[in-house]
Amino acid sequence: MNKGIMEWVVVAPRPGPSSPEPSPTGVSAKGLLLRTKSLSGPTACWPKLSGGDKESREGPRLSSQNGQPLETEANILPDTSDEYPPDLQDAEKADVDPRPVFTGFDPSSFPDGGLQAWLVVSGAFCCLFCSFGWINCIGVFQAYYEKNLLRNYSPSTVSWIPSLTVFFMFAGGPIWGKSYDNYGPRYLLLVGSFLHVFGLMMASLCHDYYQFILAQGVCSPIGASLIFYPAMSCTGTWFFKRRALAFGIMAAGSSLGGVIFPIMVNEVIEHSGFPWAMRGAAFLIMGLLVYANLTLRSRLPPAPRPWSLTEFVTPFGELPYFLVVLACFLFFFGMFLPFTFVILSAEHDGMSTYLANYLVPILNAVSIFGRTIPGYIADKTGRFNTMIVTSSLSTILVLALWLPARGNVPYILFSAFYGFSSGAFVSLAPALVAQISDIRQIGVRTGSMFAVVSVAALVGNPIGGALVSNENGNYTHLQIFCGMTMLGGSVAFVAARWSLAGFKPTIRI
Repeated sequence: MNKGIMEWVVVAPRPGPSSPEPSPTGVSAKGLLLRTKSLSGPTACWPKLSGGDKESREGPRLSSQNGQPLETEANILPDTSDEYPPDLQDAEKADVDPRPVFTGFDPSSFPDGGLQAWLVVSGAFCCLFCSFGWINCIGVFQAYYEKNLLRNYSPSTVSWIPSLTVFFMFAGGPIWGKSYDNYGPRYLLLVGSFLHVFGLMMASLCHDYYQFILAQGVCSPIGASLIFYPAMSCTGTWFFKRRALAFGIMAAGSSLGGVIFPIMVNEVIEHSGFPWAMRGAAFLIMGLLVYANLTLRSRLPPAPRPWSLTEFVTPFGELPYFLVVLACFLFFFGMFLPFTFVILSAEHDGMSTYLANYLVPILNAVSIFGRTIPGYIADKTGRFNTMIVTSSLSTILVLALWLPARGNVPYILFSAFYGFSSGAFVSLAPALVAQISDIRQIGVRTGSMFAVVSVAALVGNPIGGALVSNENGNYTHLQIFCGMTMLGGSVAFVAARWSLAGFKPTIRI
């Protein structure tokens, strides 16, 4: 049997008045058991053991290489056979194993470390630095365009540029996710690297509104999207027990990019002008993506399958997945509003332009810790538990700190604290999807989630800009809208956890 593949055996429990309640679904391989939550009813999977083995009477357990019990909450559900033995005892007397056998990926085969695994994480870090990190500095461009190149347009109209940037960043999720599952990450990365750099180079030549829309709002983010999804999917194939930590380190790249790009763009604009600011960012991104193309790879080989619309729609029939996607959708409605409007709202409330330009870098700098520390904690206390806490904290900060903020200190504190709490979303959202998904479908399911989220990202900023215009430049209604949508997302995360474990707060999930 090849490494990474294990033998699975399924036994259907016989009904009877004295029969014990069947245990949760398990996956066995030479005494190893992966205990998961069955999605199809009371079916028990047991290892192939001798009749006198103690483990065959008490039920198998998942053990690590040193023999210590190992538990996991991940669902890795392979395709099963629908045929069950009519009489297991008769089959055993005939010395024939009638139990259907199928193969799946052994969780113990995940490296969870090592040179190659961490090189993949470093390449993914660079990918998120160049993709999500660039998206995180959209507030700088919203402020600059309103005051300079596009000052004749309303805030709502200008905000379509960052909104389209975020939309195209996520909207291609199902297509890129399926392409990744079928062909691997190589060609996605190459094409994405070219489009991202080319779009920014073209943006340096733009003068009219439609040119900014095409270059910075369409071409560049499509390239960033082609970089973003392979990075997430590849990282998930190398880590199992430490997956949230790996995702957190990867997501920290977006935070570091969100620190460097705003300062870099503002300084270069001041000294060399807007065109060279865009070109300088494009050259930096090109260098990092060369490294990413050399290091990022999937542990699993591509598994080409025909394209089918049902493949993208079917996961929404699972209640936990549907609730996770709904929560992310609502949370995203408000999450990017502070990134886009915190500079302008701070200037409206009296902060100097020089200091206000550093709010987004402060926000992104602190989010480095927000995308790594919660990921580490989530592996210990439960990913859903951690997401509920961090999303609720983001809601509180918007309504209790940003809304009444007046003066420099409240804005600086809000940027720092919000950077930490909102930063956890980027690393934990794909980890939540991975936890309730078959690992061989992570690309499609994560892509479908982000495609739905992209709709919220598309309309969130224009709605916020319209609220500001209707209030004659006041940001109160925008802040309330931001807080209430994030509150809805937090409640939906609670509902998703309930669908998995009920109202049992002490369970790690």
